[in-house]
Amino acid sequence: MTKIAIVDYGMSNLHSVARALQYASPEATIRICNNPKDILESDRVILPGQGAMSDTMINLQKSGLIEAVKQSANSKPMMGICVGLQMLFESSEEASNTKCLNFLKGKVYLFKGPLFAKKEIKSNIENDTNKNLLKVPHIGWNTVKQCKNHILWKDIPDKTHFYFVHSYYIKPSDSSIIMGETNYGLSFPSAVISNNIFAVQFHPEKSSQYGLILYRNFVNWKP
Repeated sequence: MTKIAIVDYGMSNLHSVARALQYASPEATIRICNNPKDILESDRVILPGQGAMSDTMINLQKSGLIEAVKQSANSKPMMGICVGLQMLFESSEEASNTKCLNFLKGKVYLFKGPLFAKKEIKSNIENDTNKNLLKVPHIGWNTVKQCKNHILWKDIPDKTHFYFVHSYYIKPSDSSIIMGETNYGLSFPSAVISNNIFAVQFHPEKSSQYGLILYRNFVNWKP
């Protein structure tokens, strides 16, 4: 029986991820883990995340789980979700260039520029000047264009809608790892894959049937 560890470092809605995984793959054993031993003994690892990157990295360091996460990233299938995707890279613009896990090369950037509403004017977004600006964070359903054929996209049509909640996006140094792209004022990578590491910017657990299919595909994936 496949054992799946959801890394619990105090920064995510873990139970919704666990419920979705269990529904998608009832034959698997799903555990929310705050013990390094449980993570290391698992067959697959889910690295979730939400909130500020600086707080996320501080909590992960304090949790005592970071070495187990690093070992798992080198040895078994790992799936990052939302901030769990972003933390796989080198650093984030958030909080003066927060250092991340550096499993993948590239950086994390804030949605900004003439197309995006600044935080201080979000409350006035309906006025004539700002009504056409895109809100940050990017919240809601958006399509994912599949950039390459892969077993993880099995039974998921190209340009399927998934649910997003984020203010930052990744820019990988190596474009060959990009598996899916989404447009929100600009085109950004919303799914990446590198050897045994797979990660998405959206929330499969909030993305109805196709999110569940994606979880099932991850459980069955053999890198």
